Amino acid sequence: MQTAVKENEKQTMAEEKKEPSLEDKIEELKEELASAKDQNLRLYAEFENYKRRNAKERLELMGAANIEVMQAMLPILDDFERALKNIEKTEANTAVVQGVELIYSKLSESLKQKGLKPMESTIGKDFDVDIMDAITKLPVPDKKQDGKVMDEIERGYYLGEKILRHARVVVAVKQG
Repeated sequence: MQTAVKENEKQTMAEEKKEPSLEDKIEELKEELASAKDQNLRLYAEFENYKRRNAKERLELMGAANIEVMQAMLPILDDFERALKNIEKTEANTAVVQGVELIYSKLSESLKQKGLKPMESTIGKDFDVDIMDAITKLPVPDKKQDGKVMDEIERGYYLGEKILRHARVVVAVKQG
């Protein structure tokens, strides 16, 4: 009897030590493959998100640099406009006037090609906080002129659809 018990124990131990079946191995490999596929898919999605975010950041950086350059050029454009308004046009300085006009037109065209667009003249229009900055108020006796723009100190500009600089204006205010 002892031999039978020993043989049963040996058989039980052999079954426990027995290698997993072929089906068990296949199932284990399927699970590993599914896990690897899932990990691969997640890495691919993460990489795509990284590329998209990186491209967006580059565009924003270029846009910010473009805004800074345009803002630096606006005072130069303003100076040319002032010069053209105040230059005396005589026969003696015709060449100078033509030169200033040529440089001004080239500069304004170059900036226009890069997306700079001047605002319409604000003189005579109602004051609009969204596109104008009031520099000062001018008292007027007529109620019809109350809240109207009397003078434009600096022209406003758009860069694309965004306001690059608000128009700086003088606003009429009714006295009393």
